[in-house]
Amino acid sequence: MQLQEAVNNVFAQLAATLRQLSDQEYVQPCASLFKNTIGQHVRHIIELFQCLESGYEGGIVNYEKRKRDALIETDKKVAEKMLCQIFCQLNKPNKELSLEACYDDSVSGQLSIATNYYREVAYNLEHAIHHMALIRTGINEVSKISLPEEFGVAVSTIKYRKQCAQ
Repeated sequence: MQLQEAVNNVFAQLAATLRQLSDQEYVQPCASLFKNTIGQHVRHIIELFQCLESGYEGGIVNYEKRKRDALIETDKKVAEKMLCQIFCQLNKPNKELSLEACYDDSVSGQLSIATNYYREVAYNLEHAIHHMALIRTGINEVSKISLPEEFGVAVSTIKYRKQCAQ
């Protein structure tokens, strides 16, 4: 699946970045991220993929029911291990799913939206790239490591930039 390869590329970028960060940089609150940490953004990426994987069998995905596991956001080795685990689980066949969500805090009920596994993998991939852009901002604040130019940049933007450069 081409989608699985794209996730692998993004996860490999993220894991390589985590290995370059110190433990302190991973957990340091960033003013530019409203006092959130790089680790919190990494946890968020991981937990959305975990929600998709745990909802696959029963056919219901609810991203609002994330664990918010503090260990992922404070231990970059745990986060890197989780990225590897998630990638290894992505070879499932496509199937119809129901996405449950509540988009209005004044409403008590939830919406149920028809979707499918591949669509949700694609959503999580784009979501991960978006959070990697935020992680880039945090890294620029707390670290001197250099990041690949495409870190946190959507593939469509990379293609567009290449087209403009010609």
